[in-house]
Amino acid sequence: MYITDPKNEHLEDKNIQSSTAPQILKASDTNEHEETKETVLAKTEETKPQMEKKGSCPPQGTLNKAITNGPEVLPDGSLFGLLIIFYGAVIGGKLLEIIRIPSVPQLPPLLGMLLAGFTVRNVPFLSDHVYISNTMSSTLRNTALTIILVQAGLGLDPQALKHLKGVCLRLSMGPCLIEACSTAVVSHLLMNFPWQWGFLLGFVVGAVSPAVVVPSMLHLQEKGYGVEKGIPTLLIAASSLDDIVAITGFNTCLSIVFSSGGVLSNLMSSFRDVLVGVLVGIVLGMFTRYFPSRDQGKLAVKRAFLILSMCVSAVLGSHRIGLHAAGGLCTLVLSFVAGTSWSKEKIRVQKIIGTAWNIFQPLLFGLVGAEVSVTSLKSNAIGICVATLSLALLVRISFTFVLMSFAGFNFKEKIFIALSWMPKATVQAVLGPLALERARISAPHLEPYSKDVMTIAFLAILITAPNGALIIGILGPKVLTRHDPNKMKVELAGLELH
Repeated sequence: MYITDPKNEHLEDKNIQSSTAPQILKASDTNEHEETKETVLAKTEETKPQMEKKGSCPPQGTLNKAITNGPEVLPDGSLFGLLIIFYGAVIGGKLLEIIRIPSVPQLPPLLGMLLAGFTVRNVPFLSDHVYISNTMSSTLRNTALTIILVQAGLGLDPQALKHLKGVCLRLSMGPCLIEACSTAVVSHLLMNFPWQWGFLLGFVVGAVSPAVVVPSMLHLQEKGYGVEKGIPTLLIAASSLDDIVAITGFNTCLSIVFSSGGVLSNLMSSFRDVLVGVLVGIVLGMFTRYFPSRDQGKLAVKRAFLILSMCVSAVLGSHRIGLHAAGGLCTLVLSFVAGTSWSKEKIRVQKIIGTAWNIFQPLLFGLVGAEVSVTSLKSNAIGICVATLSLALLVRISFTFVLMSFAGFNFKEKIFIALSWMPKATVQAVLGPLALERARISAPHLEPYSKDVMTIAFLAILITAPNGALIIGILGPKVLTRHDPNKMKVELAGLELH
């Protein structure tokens, strides 16, 4: 029988223990490693959906429900109708850009946008499913008005206004005021408009459109037509001032029409709105001169975003608190005061504001076209509206010709300036629906008058915008003196206009 020595047993036990210890340690290390790996994987799986949620598209939560699942995106919803009008207006504008007739100037794209909105409203199938709430439409139109006013304020050149002197003021104020008065008289006689509604209509149609005039004048200026006497510069500078006069007069008449007080109290409240708007605009304009500071990066983007946000807040806020005329004047003064200290950097800010306008332009003209319904028009409404508009335009053109008789222009140049000063588009698209919107909210019994104002504003754009662009493009090279722009340096100081 084999007996193991106790010493040897003890040695063997030690060897067994020493040999099994590394295995136990190895096993424990493996288990710990596996547990750590499982924990890391579990944490990764937990954080992965969260990371995916943060960067996922479409957006999550309330915004996702509002955009993708809410009733607004379905037919008869406001967002659905807005998208239909926006894309229809964009397509209409692009189609008009594509259509080009030889030897005929290109028509403005806004005409295609206007007709697209008109088509959406009057085609039976589309009109049954396209609806936009009054609140959304009003907010978008006021935002578009703000962008127009910012462009007008930034477009005012103090040096050009100083050297062009009185002729610019005469051209910007005289034709607008005389057309407003003539429209009031003609509408009172032909359409039985009350006098306050007649003047309101007059200031709607009295403004000239920079969207038509400015690109056409820049095209002539590039080719050297009329640059010796500064005709393109004169019309570009006066177009912004013309819009200021029309918008201020419209806001004053609007407060009178929809107010229950006397005429004197309404005029005093309008003067109060003007004073508040100018003072607030000066203060905010001085603020934007120094903030953001010049040492910051992307300065033009920050300035454009700041001035747009402040001006939109001013326009919408003034309507909210009842100071209807203050917001527009605040925007004009703010942008003008701020732009005077930005020098060359103002051009970059204007380009960014122009990009914002490219987005809101289809919305504005599409919404205006969608406000006009053929079925709601009276049988003789179109004829009377066209007659009223035509007579007022005739008075405007004649008066503009007389005003330019004392500015040193020859006969052909005076005819060109008078005919070039009739296109209407942007201001009519903004101001036309405002009276209708106010009547629907506060005075339904005045809605027939406001619908007539809306119809005349639509016809004014439809008739004068394409004809004005064609007249400027065809008549300009024939009646204006051409100078080679490469050899001639235009200096405003050399203009002998008084």
